[in-house]
Amino acid sequence: MKLRCVIFDLDGTIVDVPYDWDKIRVELETQGIPILHFLNSLEEPERSEKWQILERYEDEATRKAELKQGMHELLDLLTKKGIKKAVVTNNSQKNAFYLLEKFNLNFDYIITRESGLWKPSGAPFLEVMKKLGLKKEECSVVGDSPFDVRAANEVGISRVFILSENRERFASTDVELFNSVEALRQELEKLLKKTE
Repeated sequence: MKLRCVIFDLDGTIVDVPYDWDKIRVELETQGIPILHFLNSLEEPERSEKWQILERYEDEATRKAELKQGMHELLDLLTKKGIKKAVVTNNSQKNAFYLLEKFNLNFDYIITRESGLWKPSGAPFLEVMKKLGLKKEECSVVGDSPFDVRAANEVGISRVFILSENRERFASTDVELFNSVEALRQELEKLLKKTE
């Protein structure tokens, strides 16, 4: 089926952001639970205090973020071909919109954590499909983490493209790995030509 939408992760995928997630998890004492689920399980005042810690790290990293090389060209290709573009991020709306504005990026639909829909659940991907009137076969996902893979698998999106040089991390998954945005753009160009 023809590709009609690409759902992008934000941090680590569209932009490079200097997060030290291990350090953040230690400071928050998440005990191996995904950060957002952990924070929302806490009672006040600990909950608010730890949210502030996370937001401090996020704000700092967001200000230092850099657009991945070749991202404008990749997004331009999708726009020219009439492919919808969505962002699904576990980051805040404030940081997501700051980054999209800073790098002059336009998307058809954006889901942030304020929606209550977070990866690794597939729920935010389902919301994109519902909002844009798409079937899972018409979508692909571009991400950089196992959360992106798990969310895509949960809703049955089979075309998953991962921007990473860490093959080991994704060894047990059925995804296509790319070490640059340019390599991914070339692959998508070929794919789109086949389905024209």
